Amino acid sequence: MAKTTAPPSRTPATGGGAGAPRRRPVSARRPVDVRAWLGGIRLSGFMVIMMGLVVLAAFVLVPTIGTYVDQRQQVAALEAAVQVSRDDVAELESQRDRWQDPAYITTQARERLYYVKPGEVVYLVDDDLPPELAPQEQDPVSDELRAADADWMAKLVRSVTEAGLAQTVAPVTVGVPDPEPSTTPTP
Repeated sequence: MAKTTAPPSRTPATGGGAGAPRRRPVSARRPVDVRAWLGGIRLSGFMVIMMGLVVLAAFVLVPTIGTYVDQRQQVAALEAAVQVSRDDVAELESQRDRWQDPAYITTQARERLYYVKPGEVVYLVDDDLPPELAPQEQDPVSDELRAADADWMAKLVRSVTEAGLAQTVAPVTVGVPDPEPSTTPTP
């Protein structure tokens, strides 16, 4: 075993006393000898057996835990699929119940197949707006975020007012247009 010597005693003149810690400059630190450090560790037989058991337990439990996590994920995915199926079944049952109602069947036949009751006349109007009043294609939706104007209430009121006062269908005259009004009074 290597001999060790006691550190030199410090005097108050050198800046340290019996209780003052000894400081070395950073450049004067010795490197740590790993072999000496590992040689200082004492292992008993019991400690080696316990460490072996811990390593063995890790090898046994890690795959089991991984399998458990995978199974839990599969169970969660299957539960979600079951919930989607239940929602679909509920939707189909509600549709089946609606088709039991004679009023619903009549409405669907009128809307989808244009059925009418005897004596009724149906008028189908296709594109009754002149080309200049037809809605134009809108600009594509932008991906950019823009700051909204602060005065949203005035825009809302203006939009509602314009929508209420707008004429969506222009009167179209068929045949002879109305004559211009005469300036002479009629008796």
